[in-house]
This record gives sequence, structure tokens and C-alpha cells, in this order.
Amino acid sequence: MALRGNRKPMDSKLGILLLNLGGPERLEDVYSFLYNLFADPDLLRLPVPPLQKPLAALIAASRSPTTRENYAAIGGGSPLRRITEEQAQALTAALAVRDIPAQTYVAMRYWHPFTEEALNQIEADGIETLVILPLYPQFSISTTGSSLNRLEQLWRQRPRLQGVTKIVIRSWHDAPGYLQAMAESIERRITTFHEPDAAHIFFSAHGVPVKYVTQYGDPYQAEIENCVDGIMNLLRRRYQRYNAHTLAYQSRVGPVEWLRPYTEDAIASIARRGIGDLVVVPISFVSEHIETLQEIDMEYRELAEAAGIHRFERVPALNTDPAFIEALADLVSQALAPEPPQASPMAIAA
Repeated sequence: MALRGNRKPMDSKLGILLLNLGGPERLEDVYSFLYNLFADPDLLRLPVPPLQKPLAALIAASRSPTTRENYAAIGGGSPLRRITEEQAQALTAALAVRDIPAQTYVAMRYWHPFTEEALNQIEADGIETLVILPLYPQFSISTTGSSLNRLEQLWRQRPRLQGVTKIVIRSWHDAPGYLQAMAESIERRITTFHEPDAAHIFFSAHGVPVKYVTQYGDPYQAEIENCVDGIMNLLRRRYQRYNAHTLAYQSRVGPVEWLRPYTEDAIASIARRGIGDLVVVPISFVSEHIETLQEIDMEYRELAEAAGIHRFERVPALNTDPAFIEALADLVSQALAPEPPQASPMAIAA
């Protein structure tokens, strides 16, 4: 976990800003949402910047019909805003129990409430210290990086925010509370199997283009792998689960090379090995949305069953799981804690 910024003065008015992707809440929002998504240069990096918006319009138009069908299949829109707002409310309550009064805000990158809307409310409320908590456990330049870049761009344009103490939590893929919440959730699901020890634990993470890692220095792949290792270590140590596991990547877009193995290829490979029980873990998602409800629950389930997987069970996204909310409260509490005193060189030498 990396932090940036000063610690909270004890008497300042505290705000917590949750950053997330966003999603279209109605089918008629799909085109605009996709346009916002692909017009982001942190997500779709082009060598010729003037082409960004025209290409975004073209991609959004071409993908809209299928994407609308996918959202229609899960009820006509994304539940991400509702769930994120519920997480914000639950976090506020958890902090209140710890005697940390705070107001919590939600800023979505590609749909309402946009970052601009959240900052408007933060200014109106007179927040003096703001803890910025991305709801992406693992840092990527295309998720946390993009959200923070947009926030910083808007922040510089607002004179009233220049005196606000800003604390940024950049990554929390290895936070003990988060790893424990994930391990508990997997354990609850795996115990529903007839032979829990034989079930294969399948981690599916959102992919990123390979060049983000190899050329741009994105730590995402390393953080995903470390996160999976941390969860599996907890399962072994606390629940004596020694199940085999696989990590794969989903949701690739376009003709470029993305992180491998791809989820669909990994599922087919597992089925060919005669494995019949699969516990699917959406490792990079902490809220239910299109990638869990439609891509995993429908597309990958159908693929798995056709390949010979007898039982395909997904671990739910954490949403407002109490252990997860407490983990978020831990992150905020730690971010607000005073810096430990630094020993002087003379004291160290002594």
C-alpha cells in the first residue's frame, strides 16, 4: 500500500472520495459511456492524439449494439453506482464506530457521478482533509492511474481546493483485511461443493494490454499475482485449503496482445484435464457489474459447461461484505494515522 500526502489534522473536516469506473444505468446511456471510456488516453493509448476522439466515436458506435444486449441481459443497466454508493454509506458507518466522523463521496471515471460532480459537493461541504481511495485493489495506469490523473487535472483548476489536505491511497492489493475478506468469501463458496478439496480455484482478473506492463511500467500484473499468492497463502494457513488454482485475464478489447492466459483459453485447458468443479474468483472486481454478472456468469459459464465443467460456481464480488468494509475502514484509519517519528542518524548509530 502506497500513500501520498500529509496526514489529517485532528480537528479538520474529513471527506473520503471513492474512485470507480462507472457504468451506464440505462440502455440509452451505453453509447455515451463507451465513448467516454475509449476517449480516455490512459485507457486507449494512441500514437496520434488527435485521432483519440474520432476513434472513440467509431469504437463506441460499433460496440454499442452488442453491449446493449449484454446490459439488457443483466436487467437493463449497470448496478455499479448503486453498489458503490452503498459501499460509501457502509464505510461512513464503519468509520463512525471508530470515532472518525467523515463524509464519503463517489467519483466515477466514465459515468455519473463524474469526478467533477463529486468535487462540486466536496467544495460545497467545506472539506478540509480528503482521503482518496480507489476501489481498484491493484494499481493500473488504466484504472487507478486514469482516475487519479483526471482528479489531479480538475483539482488544479479549483482554487478553493488548493488548501485541502489530500491523502491518496494508490494501491492496497496486499492489505491484510482485503486478503482476509477474499479468503473468507472463497472459503464460504468452496464448502458448498461435494468435494471441496477437489475444486479448482480459478482467479479471473480484468486484463490490460501487454505493452502497458512491458513498455509503460504498469505494476498491475505483479500486483495481481502477489494478491493471488496472498489469498492462497491465507487459504492454506487458516483453512487448510491446498486446492490447485489458476490465474487468467478477461475482458480484452481490440487486436493488440493482452495479458495471458485468457480466461476462455484457461477454462478450456482446465476442462481438458478432466477437472469438473470450478470456483471462479473475480479477483480485480470489488463490486458486481457487467464483467461479473454477464461476462463471467453467462459467457464463461456457458463455455465451461460446453467444455465439460460439471459445476461452475462464482464467488460473489465483495460489495458491502462486512469484512471488506472493515478492510476499507482500516485503510482510511492507517492513512490518517500520524507518521511514526524518524530516528536521527546519531540514534541509529548508537
